[in-house]
Amino acid sequence: MFYLLDPNNPQAPFPPVERSEREPNGLLAIGGDLTPARLLNAYRSGVFPWYSEGQPILWWSPDPRTVLFPERLKVSRSLGKTLRNGSFSVSFDQAFEEVIQGCAAPRGDEEGTWITDEMRQAYIELHRLGHAHSVDIWRNGRLAGGLYGVAIGRVFFGESMFSRERDASKVGLVHLAQRLLDRGYHLIDCQVYSAHLISLGAEMIDRREFCHYLEQWCPESGSQWEVSGPAPEK
Repeated sequence: MFYLLDPNNPQAPFPPVERSEREPNGLLAIGGDLTPARLLNAYRSGVFPWYSEGQPILWWSPDPRTVLFPERLKVSRSLGKTLRNGSFSVSFDQAFEEVIQGCAAPRGDEEGTWITDEMRQAYIELHRLGHAHSVDIWRNGRLAGGLYGVAIGRVFFGESMFSRERDASKVGLVHLAQRLLDRGYHLIDCQVYSAHLISLGAEMIDRREFCHYLEQWCPESGSQWEVSGPAPEK
């Protein structure tokens, strides 16, 4: 069974993740809200929101969990060539709203998006408070791709990425991994299985192991995230 969250008590703890449904994999709770307190509590507990327009807020903790250890990122020969030719420029936290909007745009034949306006506004607020961050990928002054997520302690919880040009999001992931390594971060949460992420070095681990990492690394003091990178030309 899944749990109904009280929207008037964002500080309430989530139920143990072991009580998540097996099918659909990881569904744990429903309802509540997307306040900063609730979202940060969710991430620390190994839980994240994921739902579509017209649905109530759904909270998930799948088993196994997809993660990427930054030092294990795989850079293919072709991606290495893209990085070396310098065709993209990179900034951090200079275009958070544009990045999340890019991630929310329908892709291919998709008509909708799970990044609802409610979700988008919630993460913009987390960004304003210094918890959510973006990697912004530019070409010729135009946003070509990027990714965003939430940093807590020494863990980065990845939310979404997008590309308008080939390899743009991959370039963003490479720069994110290097930034995290430079600042002593240990883990990127990728949430659910993706063949694309697995090809870049992500792996599946037991949920219990994942939550152990969170208990160990989320309370640690993370390095300060500052806006950086060349300002894009207008």
